[in-house]
Amino acid sequence: MEDRPAKLELRGIRKAFWERWGYLPTLEGIDLEAQEGEFVSIIGPSGCGKSTLFNIICGLERADAGCVLLDGRDVTGRVGLFGYMPQRDLLLPWRTVLENVILGAEIAGRNLREAREEARRLLPLFGLEGFENHYPATLSGGMAQRAALLRTFLGHREVLLLDEPFGALDALTRATLQEWLLEVWARFRKTILFITHDVEEAVFLSDRVYVLTARPAHVCLELPIALSRPRHRPLVTSPSFIALKRRLLEALC
Repeated sequence: MEDRPAKLELRGIRKAFWERWGYLPTLEGIDLEAQEGEFVSIIGPSGCGKSTLFNIICGLERADAGCVLLDGRDVTGRVGLFGYMPQRDLLLPWRTVLENVILGAEIAGRNLREAREEARRLLPLFGLEGFENHYPATLSGGMAQRAALLRTFLGHREVLLLDEPFGALDALTRATLQEWLLEVWARFRKTILFITHDVEEAVFLSDRVYVLTARPAHVCLELPIALSRPRHRPLVTSPSFIALKRRLLEALC
């Protein structure tokens, strides 16, 4: 019996930009994959093109070469197939939490009553129960990120791209949301591609981690994270965790 194709696969993705000061090669033959229900992280130096890679997957940027495969089908350049949460929460300040999280459904022309009912059912899981009528200015940073993630989940896409969703949060809030994200992921089993600059975060969350080099970026390490689940905070001091973290840090040097 043939193996099933990866849920998401990138083959030979190349990208360069022409700037006023000249040619800027950014991605140099990126190959990576994520299996169905897998949590995969991407780490690499600042400015190496990680967000550009996400834009290519989503069809927001055109690659110079290479292809994006979803369930074995070439979907290069197509939009609307992936759930994408950028670094900032991008909540609209004039809309309530509930109105913000159903924005994708509204744009897609879905039944808004059904979308609101679904959102209300999920508010407790996302720590937002009782805040559905609040405006973004009244939310903490962690709550705003949970609202943005709920909006992404309500898009009903099988693959979610999360671009440093916790990067701007304080260390304590970040640690709390990492454990919460794993609980949400375990419930829905979405395929997640996750960008982070935090090596410890990558190890704690992931089934597999890809390390990119400095620009022009290519994959210099693909590291399976063979740690049991569910995962909790004491894991980060275990010898196996520290050994994995060391391997990633060495690859980044």
